[in-house]
Amino acid sequence: MASPDPPPPTSHAPPDVPSGFALFFTIPYAFLLPELVFGCWVWILVAATQVANPLLQGWVIYVSLTSFLISLMFLLSYLFEFYKRYESWRVLDSLYHGTTGILYMSAAVLQAHATIVSESRDLNNYFTNTAASFFAFITTLLYILHAFSIYYH
Repeated sequence: MASPDPPPPTSHAPPDVPSGFALFFTIPYAFLLPELVFGCWVWILVAATQVANPLLQGWVIYVSLTSFLISLMFLLSYLFEFYKRYESWRVLDSLYHGTTGILYMSAAVLQAHATIVSESRDLNNYFTNTAASFFAFITTLLYILHAFSIYYH
């Protein structure tokens, strides 16, 4: 005979975002602060060099500065719990971080090319460009990890 109890649901509700400082210790939101720090280092280091090719490094500055500002807005929306007003915030977060990961990958490759070009000109700019390339690739990895972890979370 059939039981009167309904079967248990097959899916579960996604966990809520922690509030306060617990946000910085929960994946995928723990990636937000390193994204901001490393992204800030990218545009500071690129701005500190002599720009050999304005088109290449202009794109790096644009991507890193825009991503920094939008990620800062995401962080503030999580800290002040503005995300609770919208139901599709996870999709927006995943799409933003995925798209930014792709854009940052293009910027990191262009910055690596600018580093190779600057090797023969000035050794000081070469070291600064090398550090900017390193931080650009690390930031790319952080954005991609954030996108996948929020998607699979």
